[in-house]
Amino acid sequence: MFKFSHCHRFTIALTHMAARKSHRLPQIAGASSSPFETAKKPRTMASGSAIKDEFAKHADYLNNLNEKRERVVKASRDVTMNSKKVIFQVHRISKYNMEEVLSKAEDDLAAVTNQFMAKLIKELQGTDFWKLRRAYTFGVQEYIEAATFCRFCKTGTLLNLSEINSSLLALSDKSVEPLQINVLDYLLGVADLTGELMRLAIGRISDGEIEYAQKICQFVRDLYRELIVIVPLMDDHAEMKKKMEVMLQSVTKIENACFGVHVRGSEYIPLLGTDNPDFSFFGISDFE
Repeated sequence: MFKFSHCHRFTIALTHMAARKSHRLPQIAGASSSPFETAKKPRTMASGSAIKDEFAKHADYLNNLNEKRERVVKASRDVTMNSKKVIFQVHRISKYNMEEVLSKAEDDLAAVTNQFMAKLIKELQGTDFWKLRRAYTFGVQEYIEAATFCRFCKTGTLLNLSEINSSLLALSDKSVEPLQINVLDYLLGVADLTGELMRLAIGRISDGEIEYAQKICQFVRDLYRELIVIVPLMDDHAEMKKKMEVMLQSVTKIENACFGVHVRGSEYIPLLGTDNPDFSFFGISDFE
């Protein structure tokens, strides 16, 4: 009797559980047949279109940036090439044609500024031009080298950064942020200037302009002394460090040339710039 009653109660309990489960099945089936189906909602046309539009904007930005970079590289190359021509013009200087050569060099530099630097500024103004710095820095450095070279040969002074940027403001559109040459590019250009001054000093010594060469020597020494203090503050800039090594070599070459003239100048200074060379101080007779 006990067994029958126990089995009967167990059967009734199973029946009630099945009934309750059967009542819940429609609700569960209506909600979801699987817990993973909630994460597999189909994409709507609105969300797909928004993603496509967002990436289209990024693609347009990158394409425009690459096209601008190509134009900036071309403009920078033109600035570099024509700035070198200005430097070559200045190297024609002598005590007989100084005013003529410098006047021509200044006209050439103005042409570089108004034609090629203006084109570079037009491309870069109003943009985040730091992103494109590697595309134009070499042209700007060459331009600074040419401008400072002209200024030194004319006045014996250094053209500073504020003067350069002031001269470029007239080329910029006043409605947008103007391009301003940064301190790093300016210092890199000034470092290159010392190499041209070394060549100029050697040339002046060969023409007998010893005092002018000594003036150049002192100026290059002053530049090196000031820059060597600044370089450790430039976040370990490798390019500037390399140029400082070259600058030291230029200083040494100018000093050695001036020292050699000072020590042995009485032997050969009268020969410099003359049409009647005398080679007796070399221990050889005159050529017939």
